[in-house]
Amino acid sequence: MNEDVVIVGAGPVGLMLATELVLAGVLPIVIERLATPSPQRKSRGVDPLAMEALMRRGLGDRLADSEPERAAEKERDHGSAKNHFAWIHKIDPALQDEPGRRGALIWQPDLEAILTEYAEKLGVTVLREHTATALAQDSDGVNLTVDTPEGTREVRASFVVGCDGGRSFIRKAAGFDFPGTAPIMTARQAQVAIENPEALPDSGRLPGGMLLHGPGVIGTFDFSPEHDSASGPVTPEEMSASVRRVAGVDVTITAVTDALRFTDNARQATAYQRGRVLLAGDAAHVHSPNGGQGLNLGLMDAVNLGWKLASAVRASAPAGLLDSYTKERHPAGEAVLRNTRAQSALMLPGPHTDALRDIVSDLMDIREVNSYFSRLLGGLDTRYELPYATAETHPLTGRLCPNLTITLEDREAELTEFTASGQPVLLIPADAHHEVHGCGGTAVVEVAGIAHPELSAVLVRPDGVIAWACAPGDPLDLDLLRTALDTWFGRSAPATV
Repeated sequence: MNEDVVIVGAGPVGLMLATELVLAGVLPIVIERLATPSPQRKSRGVDPLAMEALMRRGLGDRLADSEPERAAEKERDHGSAKNHFAWIHKIDPALQDEPGRRGALIWQPDLEAILTEYAEKLGVTVLREHTATALAQDSDGVNLTVDTPEGTREVRASFVVGCDGGRSFIRKAAGFDFPGTAPIMTARQAQVAIENPEALPDSGRLPGGMLLHGPGVIGTFDFSPEHDSASGPVTPEEMSASVRRVAGVDVTITAVTDALRFTDNARQATAYQRGRVLLAGDAAHVHSPNGGQGLNLGLMDAVNLGWKLASAVRASAPAGLLDSYTKERHPAGEAVLRNTRAQSALMLPGPHTDALRDIVSDLMDIREVNSYFSRLLGGLDTRYELPYATAETHPLTGRLCPNLTITLEDREAELTEFTASGQPVLLIPADAHHEVHGCGGTAVVEVAGIAHPELSAVLVRPDGVIAWACAPGDPLDLDLLRTALDTWFGRSAPATV
């Protein structure tokens, strides 16, 4: 087999990357070791940036369908409708700077099902029960050995992308460095059958860590000295032992279902590309799931990489385009590792941490601090250092664009109306359209106005990044616009929408 791109891993990140490649003109194949999608509820939602990325592709309504039921489940499991930092539940959506930029609550298996359906409609092939067992690359491509139900196959690809999780075979086989910090906490959560639930103390911080429980549900954050590295399915005995270490009580758990075990092991590949092998999602970075950031981080890796990799496959990429994937996404990963380590520190048992938690909790009552934590966990402060940006460049350049409401000649519309095809979009005043030439396959939308106080014109990359912008009342900097178009897309005739 000879392929342009082979994606290893058919979780949400691998599927999202596959669909982005198709929209950019490259049809990948996806291989997945599992026979069927995992039912594990590893994540319960997506943050604003990932939600906006899915909305740009027309999937927003599908995510919204499950919101009411998932919100009730979250409030039941967490004991609060508010979001948390280190399980201090004070982050209030109503106090945020941009309250319209919200995520969506959806269990990971449900999101994966939506992305699978979307990928199939676009013609993506997912080969299940296919396990990569060997990898070798040269200057022209990658040879991948794959075990399949029909036997061993050799696949030659121009590029291989590892989206195969925290224990990534692709990362190891390609020789990526993966430094970081060892875990100080093991968390377990499960649906349980328990004979003596009355023995459990109230949920909260306890001598060995943190205990959370409700009807038929138990979760532990275990910081006890007997921290272990168990593998395989979580057993009733393991769950009971963790409750004993955390809470100091003996309970009899007779069955566990929908069980998860995770640690705050925090590691990150030093680069996300090594020759013709790239990494995305947990293959590139692992960390504590506190704050629910892992899935979102991976999805944003995928949308950043897709159009860039497709351009490299087609040999039409401007100089340095594929290199910008690591340059842009590595700092975003570092930021998540930093805040999840901070959350682990704030969850350590003991009076010193208790005092620090009290102070952080008080600070979160200040609106600006509350907003800070929300933006931190949602990634809304992400700003890529674009190569042509200066101190005078529009302040939104390099940030992720919200779903803008725009006024056309005869109606109002939303930005997402023009993004489903995956091409970049230029919103520009109608009277300036004749001045724009060479838009690199960009959809040029003539607007009478943009419902954003800082924007009168904007160039949005396929991944939602603002590549160029103009403020109301300012003259259009067409030289900088052409620089942006050259940097990201090269030049070709505009397509007016």
